[in-house]
Amino acid sequence: MTLDAFARETVEFVRANEGWELPVVAILAFGESLAVVSFFVPATVALLGIGALVGASDIAFAPVWLAAAAGAALGDWVSYWLGARFKDAAAGLWPLSRYPDLIPKGEAFVARFGLGAVFLGRFFGPARAAVPLVAGMLAMPIWPFQFANASSALLWAGVLLAPDTAAMRWLV
Repeated sequence: MTLDAFARETVEFVRANEGWELPVVAILAFGESLAVVSFFVPATVALLGIGALVGASDIAFAPVWLAAAAGAALGDWVSYWLGARFKDAAAGLWPLSRYPDLIPKGEAFVARFGLGAVFLGRFFGPARAAVPLVAGMLAMPIWPFQFANASSALLWAGVLLAPDTAAMRWLV
């Protein structure tokens, strides 16, 4: 299935099944934020479309925004846990083993920006897949990680959803 077809079908599912928007958005954001799974879940385009759908309908923005933020934060939290649990062995696990440069690049990003890497990494596709995992591998303290994780997830979800929602509300 192509990226365009996936996004179109996801948005159409939400349109046809209003009431499922919160779990769908949370699952998409979770997949988009989970280590390496984000390469296989083309959620960004679908979330942009759902943002437009929210703007063109009576769906409230805040619950959708919070569902996206919660899904994204949970995806990073699970990635952190996987890194903390498997340490250096995580790089050898499939599908990470297919991307040998991902972990070293994530380590360099974390070494350069520290805790800020967790916040900044959410906004850059390749870093989004590696930074939380590397933070766990490097035993970054959990509560500072979670603060950066949650705050970046809230901002990321807003930046992703709000423009299309606002544009559609203005146009409709």
